[in-house]
Amino acid sequence: MSVTISETTGKPYGIQRVCDTWEMPRSSFYSRKAKRTVSFVPQKRGPKTLISDDELLILIREDLTTTMFTGEGHRKVWARIRFVKGIKVGRKRVLRIMRQEHLLSPHRVVQGEKQEHKGKIITMVPNDMWGTDGTKIFTIDDGWCWLFTAVEHWNAECIGWHIAKTGDRFAALQPLSMAVKQRFGSVGIGAARGLTLRMDNGSQYLSDHFQNQIKFWGIAPSFAFVSQPQTNGVAERFNKTIKEQVIYGRTYRNIEEVRVAVTVFMERYNQHWLVEKIGFRSPNQAYSDFYNEQNKGTA
Repeated sequence: MSVTISETTGKPYGIQRVCDTWEMPRSSFYSRKAKRTVSFVPQKRGPKTLISDDELLILIREDLTTTMFTGEGHRKVWARIRFVKGIKVGRKRVLRIMRQEHLLSPHRVVQGEKQEHKGKIITMVPNDMWGTDGTKIFTIDDGWCWLFTAVEHWNAECIGWHIAKTGDRFAALQPLSMAVKQRFGSVGIGAARGLTLRMDNGSQYLSDHFQNQIKFWGIAPSFAFVSQPQTNGVAERFNKTIKEQVIYGRTYRNIEEVRVAVTVFMERYNQHWLVEKIGFRSPNQAYSDFYNEQNKGTA
C-alpha cells in the first residue's frame, strides 16, 4: 500500500501518511512486513532421533535378509529392531521408510464382506482355553492331506499338530492328545480338567467320539458361531500364518515332505515368532517368563 502514487505530488505516499490513514501504528506495519520477508524453514517435531533414516534403512534391510520367516509386515520388522535389538525407533517411522523403499510385502485383498469379530476371547493364564482347527494341503503324489492343530489362546503357541491323509475325528483328536500329554503329563481321565476347547462346527468336532474323548480328559467344549470362523479367531489366525509361511507358493511331493516342513516351522514359530498381544515376545518366551514369575512368587 505504501507504493501508491499521490495524484498531487506524483510521488509514492509515505509510510507515516498511510499508517495515519489506516489508523495503524508504524511498528505494526514493520512487524507485518518482517513476517512476510522471513523464510520459514519447517522443523521436525519431537525429540532428535538416535539414528538417521539411512542407518535405520540398513537395519531394516538386514532384518528382512536374515529373518527365517517370509512376507512379514512392518510390525514384525519394527518389533525385532525395537525389542530384540533394543533400538528405540517408532513403528510408523519404520512403516514410512519401508513404504518409501518399496519393502512392504504385498497383501491379498479380502474377498466379500469383512467379518467383524466383536467380543474377543482374552485369557490371562496358560491352559485356560485352547483352540483347534484343520486345513488341507495338496501334494503331487498323495493328493490332499489334512493338518490339524491345537493352539494356546493365551500366547498363540502351537501346542500340538497332526498330519493325516483323512481328515476324520480320529485325526482331529491327535494334536489335542499331543498337547494334553505335553502340558499335563498324562492323557488319563480328567487330565486336563478346567480347560476349555474352542472349535468350529466341523463334522469331526461334532462327532460323539470326539466329544466323548475331550470330556474324558475333563475339557469343556466351546463352539464358534456357525459360518463365522472369526469367532474361533486364535486357531484361524494361526492357520493363516502357517498357510502364508509353509503352504502358499510351495509344491510338496507327498505327505512326508509336508510333515517335515510343518515340523520345522512349528519349532521356529514357537521359538521366534513375535506375538503383539504378549508384548512382542515369542510364545516360548512368554510361557517361560510366566512360570519364572510364578516360581518367584512361591520362593
